[in-house]
Amino acid sequence: MTKINGKEEYNFSSNEIEQNIHKLSQLGITEFSVHDEEIAKNKQKLIKLMKLFASKAPDVYVSFFVDANVIDKELIQAASQVFCSLDIPLKASQKGDKVLFDKKFYAKKAALLNNSALVFGFVLDYAILPNDTLKLFLERLDFAIEQYPNHIDFPQTQDSSQAATAKVTGLFSAKDIRYARDVSFACRTFYSSGRAVTWMNSLLQPLRIHPSKFFSDFAEWQRCNNCDFKSGFVPESQNHQEIEKMQLLFLEQKFEEKNHFELIPLINDIVKLNGAMSRLIAENVESKINTMYHPDDIFGPESLDILSFHENVCQQPCQVQLKIENNDIKINVL
Repeated sequence: MTKINGKEEYNFSSNEIEQNIHKLSQLGITEFSVHDEEIAKNKQKLIKLMKLFASKAPDVYVSFFVDANVIDKELIQAASQVFCSLDIPLKASQKGDKVLFDKKFYAKKAALLNNSALVFGFVLDYAILPNDTLKLFLERLDFAIEQYPNHIDFPQTQDSSQAATAKVTGLFSAKDIRYARDVSFACRTFYSSGRAVTWMNSLLQPLRIHPSKFFSDFAEWQRCNNCDFKSGFVPESQNHQEIEKMQLLFLEQKFEEKNHFELIPLINDIVKLNGAMSRLIAENVESKINTMYHPDDIFGPESLDILSFHENVCQQPCQVQLKIENNDIKINVL
């Protein structure tokens, strides 16, 4: 047992996991990570563990590291019975001088997960393959965001032992590695810690920029506000509302740059209401929010197209209360 940030952390070998699942609740463990590369590639082992967690530790939130090759309907069915998320490495490979990344393969796997309403995230790296380039990494990041992952992990910005895996080459300079690191950290902050999955792609459409460019601009904003990678800022340790304030300030700046002043009230409502909903679900935190639009419209499919929403939906200023009542989410307009 070790302590991290004042919290007790228990570590089990892959052989000990099955024997100790029934003890997790007794030990006060509420979150558990199964991060073993051998298990990640073994579908039957994963399914067996998922069934054990479902029966012996149903209240424990489990993060499973899963190789995309084993994701199919059988595994998804098992995962749907567990309080869990799947962390999937987005792997590129090298054949001769070419770096290959199978977008169709990963898009198909993401579609299976999204259609099953399973929570999943991606794991991304850069400058590991000899012929990797900054451009290819940014393309992988853009692709990842387009698949609506709940989060994206970047081990090279989160684990000091992983940082050295990024190697300077003739195709990936030291400057490129710093750029990739800062963009990754910006994504960690704005997208993952900011819980932006529900609205990120919609808000990028009127800005007409790729996710990687957006995160590059946010990285510069972080530098100017002393909350970038080098500052020691840790987004995961921040209260979500603090991250949300950062999001709102930066989004206002970006929409002003594009002369979309008229969209800012709508953008604010989308971010605030979705943020409040995430805090209600994750932390059971109730909220009261003043909005310019009715919550039924904000949470409806119309908000997926920001420009069309602004043209066709009328403002209806109101105060919205989000709370849990009798185990149901209640959205009240006061």
